[in-house]
This record gives sequence, structure tokens and C-alpha cells, in this order.
Amino acid sequence: MRVTRESLIRIAKETSQERAFNDRDIVAAYLTGSLVSDKDPMLGGTADIDLVFVHDTKNIVGREIVKLTPDFHLDIGHRAKSDFKSPRELRTDPFLGYEMYDPMLLYQREKFFEFVQAGLRAGFEFHAPSLVLQRCRKLLAEARKGWIDLSDISPEKAGPLQVKQFLRAVNYAGNAVAELSGGPLTERRFLLEFPARAQAAERSEFTATMFNLIGASRVDASALSRWLTEWKTDFTAAAQTPKVDARIHAARLNYYEKAIQTLLEGETPLTALWPFIHSWTLSVNALDTAQTKHWQAACEQLGLLGKDYPERVSQIDEYLDQIEVRLDEIAVANGLETSTSI
Repeated sequence: MRVTRESLIRIAKETSQERAFNDRDIVAAYLTGSLVSDKDPMLGGTADIDLVFVHDTKNIVGREIVKLTPDFHLDIGHRAKSDFKSPRELRTDPFLGYEMYDPMLLYQREKFFEFVQAGLRAGFEFHAPSLVLQRCRKLLAEARKGWIDLSDISPEKAGPLQVKQFLRAVNYAGNAVAELSGGPLTERRFLLEFPARAQAAERSEFTATMFNLIGASRVDASALSRWLTEWKTDFTAAAQTPKVDARIHAARLNYYEKAIQTLLEGETPLTALWPFIHSWTLSVNALDTAQTKHWQAACEQLGLLGKDYPERVSQIDEYLDQIEVRLDEIAVANGLETSTSI
């Protein structure tokens, strides 16, 4: 079957109509993600369909993965209508705000969509410096919370949970920079698209920092290629456990693996490091300790565990300070309050 952007959008529409017909609790459905952007949704010949259903009640499933083919799947988010009750608050939400700003409406039972977007876009304020900074500062605050939790952990006690927390902090920090010029970065393209966002923030040096935080200076593409077998084994095992993160699902194996392989063959091979180590870390958090030895060896080589762990924690603290300085500079340039005056 020849798969195109148009055919994937058609599947999203058909799925929305079928679900809404059989479930009167659904008040709206919309498409978000790469299918509604101007970028090619395919990476390594794979893609997902980011579909969101809005429900009248709160008794809903958070996330649902539905396999279509080995290379394509539905990634369905379920939200309560009450999540959107204050469109003005959505303007300062770094994730849901962007999700609702310009998605593709597929279905609605009432004037839900128009109401939410009218409040979100009112006066063209969504992209005003004051609101941009509020969203970035929320992301930075989340990254700072992660650093605080990690700073009390000794290298001997650090393990899968701490690396997961570290990567979460790195993700929030990276998006605090990225959202100065656009929406949040996606997982597979995180390092691929970050350099342009850092340059837009007039801090090109943040790119090297981001790569170094996750150990890119310690490995090369061949090392990642060698680890792919163990990564795949752990991913497959974790996908069979009930407690695993929703992103680690059997239907998403090719979605990650083929994207990682494509990035490794690209102009900047180590952009593959983020989806590789992030998905592997999510996987091992659902496995027994005895099953994590290969991941642990990789993390030690990357400097995310072992004797270099304290240095990584210190480095992200310094990086967060640098981001805060940049946000304050932008605030001053626009006559707004700095972080010290809020």
C-alpha cells in the first residue's frame, strides 16, 4: 500500500467519524503533530497519526496506540472537555496551547472548537513576548524541579529512574529554548531541529551543550549501531509489560528503529542519540534490574551513570542558569519583568 500524508489524514478522519458515531461522549476530534505541519511526516519511512478525542466526561483513557501497519500507527490522546474550560489559561500552556492553536478539526458535536480557538487566539496575543516567556519559564521551572530531585542522589544510587528524570529535565530545558520561536520539539526530531531553535534564540552555543548533556561527545554512530540489538531486545520485552510508558508499544518499534537508523545515516548522525537513549531508558524502567545491564553499560559510557553522574547533574544546573539569563535578556528587551522580579 502506498502511504502518503493524504492517506494518513483520510484514516484519521474515518477513525474520528467511526469513534464519534459509536461514542456519544466524544464532543470533538482533531489532528495534530507532523501531519498538519509543513514538514515531511515520514522519518525512516514511518510516521504516526496524532489524533485527539475530546470527551464530555473525565472518565477517559489517557493515551491509546493502535497499529495500522508495522510502519504506521494511530497515537490517540483522550482529553476531557473541562481541560479547555479556560482558553485564556491555554495561552500559557506550553503543550496544550500549541496543540490547540492550529490543529486540523475532524469532528465536533457542538461549537467547541470555535469557542476554544477564539479565546486562545484573541488579539493575536498567543505569540506576544509576555506569553511566550510565560510558557518558556514554565518549562524551565519543570526542568529545575528535575534537577533538584537529582541533586540529592549519589552516583551509587542512580539508576533507570534517575536517568529518566534527567532526560525529562533535558527535554524541558531544550523546549524552554525551542518555544521562543515555535512549538515544542517532537521526540524523534528533538536534536535534529534543536540547532535552528537555538540559533533563533541567539544562543547557537546551546546546541553543543544539549548534545554534550546526553553524552554525544563520548560516542560515535558506530557505537549506537552496535547497541541497537540490545535496545531492540529491551524495547520488545518492555512493550509486553503492563507498567511500561505508553510510548513503548510494540506498534512503535519500527517507528523508533527506522527513524534512528535513518538519522545515523544522515549528515549529523548523533541526532539519533536522543530518540535512542530516551526510548531505551523508558523501556528499562519497566524491566527488572537483571535485564538492564546493557543499557547501564551504555549510560556509563555516555556519562549518564557512574562516576560522571554528579558532573552531568552539575552541567544541567549550569545550563538552566544560562537559559534563565537568556529569558531575562528577552524580558528586559521587551520591557517585561525578569525572573528575579516576578
